[in-house]
Amino acid sequence: MQAHHHPLSGPHAPAAYALTSFHFGTPGSGKKVYIQGSLHADEVPGMLVAQFLRRELTALEAAGKISGEIILVPAANPIGLAQAIQGAAFGRFDLTTGVNFNRAYKHVASDLKKSLAGKLGDDAEANVVLIRAHARASIADWQPATDAETLKKTLMTLAIDADIVLDLHCDNEAVLHIYAGTPLADGIAPLAAILGSHATLLAYEAGGEPFDEACSRLWWDLDKHFEHRYPIPAACLSTTVELRGEMEVSYALARQDAAGLLQFLTLQGVLHADDAAAQAAAAVLPEPLCAATPLEGVQPVYAPHAGILIYTRELGAKVAAGDALADLIDPVSGDTTVLRAGVDGVFFARSAHRHVIRGMNVGKVAGAKAYREGDLLSA
Repeated sequence: MQAHHHPLSGPHAPAAYALTSFHFGTPGSGKKVYIQGSLHADEVPGMLVAQFLRRELTALEAAGKISGEIILVPAANPIGLAQAIQGAAFGRFDLTTGVNFNRAYKHVASDLKKSLAGKLGDDAEANVVLIRAHARASIADWQPATDAETLKKTLMTLAIDADIVLDLHCDNEAVLHIYAGTPLADGIAPLAAILGSHATLLAYEAGGEPFDEACSRLWWDLDKHFEHRYPIPAACLSTTVELRGEMEVSYALARQDAAGLLQFLTLQGVLHADDAAAQAAAAVLPEPLCAATPLEGVQPVYAPHAGILIYTRELGAKVAAGDALADLIDPVSGDTTVLRAGVDGVFFARSAHRHVIRGMNVGKVAGAKAYREGDLLSA
């Protein structure tokens, strides 16, 4: 294992931030895998999972069981980790700019549509190598204006040419769920089954340029731009894994999730099991808990007024349109509003707050039919 330290702060900065990445295996000897935890720095489960991954990957490397390269960034947002408001961690938005730390990543396809003109051919593997080289060059040309943009450039420099990108997040309160690009549906299905995803949400473009999409969407955007004249596969299996809720931080869950990620990497040929029987065991997948559904089919549930929030359905419940999800009680009048599902689907995420104000997003239901468009992610 090699530890690399990446300075983030500009000259004359009153506070200096740095990012640390851990590198396992040998670059160029197989697939490249990039894993990061807690890009939203107040989402802690991913950081704990990374501790188990680091220990296991160190042992696997020592035993010669890693094919390719694995980069692990346990704490992907040192800037956010240093932010607090009146004693409460605040790692979702950059306090300097107000920008979400998981938005506004560079979409390199805009540069590559020009730089690749006349250079692609009929060999898919050669096209992948060429596209990755141009993608690295595009990121290298990015001129950050803030420490947060330098962080984003650094993360993308590590990940933009990876075969597999696993971005570990969590929701406020939730069951485990996954976001990925629609062309990655088949590739992500084994991971969803292994981890026990209750909602696997797919989109060609989620909006806002989140990190996982910045690594993957360039491939199908380029394929579309060049009118499918050249073989351009979806060569980066990139996903955001939401590891349940913010308070579900335990050794047992972290150990379980790390084991699931390692099983997936074994299936991908990046890790080698001890023997043929162990290798075969890694290929045995549990029954999936859900079918993949469009991100455009997710119904956000909003509070129509302020009040006390009492959930009447458990997370992970399958609901029908019209089913009650929660009661919202006006604490002065005592009037109660029943919040209901607007679509058939899975009630997979909700708010941790029990008093909410008008307009707050207090729940999400994953429906099977697309009906929304535009920016599909929450703020």
